[in-house]
Amino acid sequence: MGFSRAELESYRDVEVPDLIGPGCRLLFVGINPGLWTAATGAHFARPGNRFYPALWRAGIVDRRIDPTAGMSDADRELLLARSVGITNLVARATARADELTADELRAGGERLRCIVRDVRPRVVAVAGITAYRTAFGARKAVKGRQPDGIEGAELWVVPNPSGLNAHDTVDTLAEAYRAAAVEAGVVVT
Repeated sequence: MGFSRAELESYRDVEVPDLIGPGCRLLFVGINPGLWTAATGAHFARPGNRFYPALWRAGIVDRRIDPTAGMSDADRELLLARSVGITNLVARATARADELTADELRAGGERLRCIVRDVRPRVVAVAGITAYRTAFGARKAVKGRQPDGIEGAELWVVPNPSGLNAHDTVDTLAEAYRAAAVEAGVVVT
């Protein structure tokens, strides 16, 4: 499946529904949907995004998920059965996360607080240190477990799986995601 640039641009500002089921224990939080994600309706769907390979490598899911053409019902059910949810700080789709304003990210932090109050996961894992720092006014935050939780949940900052983040590999993403999943009780050591 492929999209022309014009087709992708037509999805700008589209909102992608959260993937959160009852009993969510581990809530992954992206920065915002990309245009490919908006086009397919599947989180982290852009070819080359390393989110699902990292989940598989971390043992969070027991098989590969490929959402590039959209999320299958079986893949969606697998994530929900594993007590994994996905949302974003900012709901609107853009070509790049750097198109978001600081005000949007701060509002996204408040949006996330509301979601966490409603869902009550054990662990919230925000994928992206720079967006996290802006959204929560935590300029000196580092990756990993944060000293203060969020609305009664543990709060982790994990690496962003985008291919634009060259600092991390699938293995280092998997290591960070696994640590959060162990704390959430999704993966047993």
